[in-house]
Amino acid sequence: MDSILQIGDSFIEQNTIFSELIQELNQSFSNSNVIVPLRHHHDFPNPEVNSDSTLLLMPAWNPSKIAGVKIVTVSPENSQFDLPSIQGTYIYFDALKGSVKAIIEAKSLTVKRTAAASALASTYLSRKDSKSMLMIGTGALSINLIKAHASVRPIENVYLWGRNFNKAEAIAAELKNEKFNVYPIQSIEEKISEVDIVSCATLSKTPLVLGAYLKPGQHIDLVGAYRPTMREADDDTIKKTSVFIDTYQGGLKESGDIFIPLQSGVLKKEDIKADLFELCSNQKSGRKNNEEITLFKSVGHSLEDLTAATYYYNKFKND
Repeated sequence: MDSILQIGDSFIEQNTIFSELIQELNQSFSNSNVIVPLRHHHDFPNPEVNSDSTLLLMPAWNPSKIAGVKIVTVSPENSQFDLPSIQGTYIYFDALKGSVKAIIEAKSLTVKRTAAASALASTYLSRKDSKSMLMIGTGALSINLIKAHASVRPIENVYLWGRNFNKAEAIAAELKNEKFNVYPIQSIEEKISEVDIVSCATLSKTPLVLGAYLKPGQHIDLVGAYRPTMREADDDTIKKTSVFIDTYQGGLKESGDIFIPLQSGVLKKEDIKADLFELCSNQKSGRKNNEEITLFKSVGHSLEDLTAATYYYNKFKND
């Protein structure tokens, strides 16, 4: 039996070229033979921190070729332990023989594929001349979302807001040598009405993106709020935007940004313009004009994990 490869976060961090990963995802969403069951989602109590944690199991198979499953825990209170809220492992299989080909650290794999999926959506939904971006959130995704969006659009200025201003300053310092400028800001309202792209990746239970501040031509990228009780954007945002999602399978029920407006009648299922499968296969079109406000809601999909795992496995094997 071939030895099982161990692919760590450091390899993924050092070997990601977003333009490549975005193209791989585009190919997977446009012409996929992959079977993806609905992910298993289990909440369990953690009375010691008075908060629920979540166990996610995300399998996918390309029959007779490759298969994989991601096992992830989400613990929103982990900041008090100086640990990331999301932790996990990806097991990559030979689908024909059932043998394990690699064990891949899931933290970097997840943030890279998530950022790449948002940037992929942006290629269909944001204006091609988008030069400015507001990043809401200072978690592990923020740097990756900034870099991924900047890989598909000519971003010059990024404004960064987080609940902890010191974190925003630290991220700005980390990105000081990039081709774009990063400015920490004290309030979302300072810049949300001015930028071309708004990306939000938080665990917020109350909306941070308010429709009252949006302007024609913007693109809104919602990546956090992974539970039906969480929201990053208010009803006014939903009413003002053309709504797109990564997949109908999870997008309609897993995040409050879509689930709550559907339940209240603010949004109807038929109002959702397209998912990534339809966009990437040219079944449906993205942005119609420069005045339209587009919104993309990402909840994550196992196809993205399997695509990214294959990307990193091939790079590691050929390194």
